[in-house]
Amino acid sequence: MTPPAAPAAPLRADCIGDSAGGLTFDVAARGRTGAALLVLRRRVPDAVDVAAADTVSLPLAPAVEGRLRAALPSSVSLPEGRWDAYARLADGRPRRLVPGVTDLRSLAERTPSGLLGHVAVRIPYATRQGNLTVRSWLRAPHAEAVDLRLASGGLTVRGRVYGTQLVPGADAELRARPGDTEDGAAGGVDGSGVRRVDVAAERTEFVFTVPYDGLAPGLWDLWLRPAGDSGPVVRLARLLDDIADKNPVLTFPRARVRTPYGPVEAGPYYTRDNDLSLAVAPLEA
Repeated sequence: MTPPAAPAAPLRADCIGDSAGGLTFDVAARGRTGAALLVLRRRVPDAVDVAAADTVSLPLAPAVEGRLRAALPSSVSLPEGRWDAYARLADGRPRRLVPGVTDLRSLAERTPSGLLGHVAVRIPYATRQGNLTVRSWLRAPHAEAVDLRLASGGLTVRGRVYGTQLVPGADAELRARPGDTEDGAAGGVDGSGVRRVDVAAERTEFVFTVPYDGLAPGLWDLWLRPAGDSGPVVRLARLLDDIADKNPVLTFPRARVRTPYGPVEAGPYYTRDNDLSLAVAPLEA
């Protein structure tokens, strides 16, 4: 009886990020690889098949002995989402890639021009299973949360906009998530589920402070109105660094505050998409 063939060793890929937002993949592959491709497949929840629009194929060309290289320049569109990385070699079977050496130092120092009207961010990371995936964001326009300052009664946010202009009358908006506030306390003091905060703006930079004492218990998402009522509403997020999932990495203390709804514990957090939100939890009186 012929013993079963040993499973093929995983293919390892080194990743390097550049200041323009592009990525280079170096795949360790020895022997005859034939025409090779690096394939990125976007995860589609509950989907049976992956549509052609959710697959990006990049040629893998010989670089140095035993290595193939593929480039994902910032000019290649990669819609927002999580993209699993595969290599398709001579046998035609896509093989899942695992991370090798990752150099993302340029991402931490990146300041996009915003002249294209959008910000494209791609961050490779290791999944829980140890595989290589690329997290992609494509925001047009974008409001970056550069710095958070916590005080006993509120949160001060400093940030920068890309792909749009700040004008007099710009403000920030807090939106209570439907179903996440307590009955009879849906939203701010006016019960609307939306609270506006004045913004101080200079060119592309802005700052505002959110006081906690008027917020009902629940989850509040932070948005920016760069042109006030006359322009777009932009979700606040922190994308311009090398951290793919900020929620477990960037954590913040919560403040205890008395509100019209009773005592609460409030503080900022980053969502699974690295958007900025506030959590307000009721406390025992």
